[in-house]
Amino acid sequence: GTKDGYDIDLTKKIVNSVSIPVVASGGCGKPEDMIDVFKKTDVEAALAASIFHYETHSVNRVKKLIEENGIPVRI
Repeated sequence: GTKDGYDIDLTKKIVNSVSIPVVASGGCGKPEDMIDVFKKTDVEAALAASIFHYETHSVNRVKKLIEENGIPVRI
């Protein structure tokens, strides 16, 4: 991915155009990107790969940050 953050505008358009759950994908470069996509859109989930594959961030730390921002997450 680009690691420049999710495309919030496009994600909003998709969420508002379909009646099925949407998973944001592509662009996550830091935990704050995940927090942004949850706070700024109505996605059901967000996918991230590169930040975990290259050990930039741990899954547990990202989940904790998401939870600390008031977003429900399975810990």
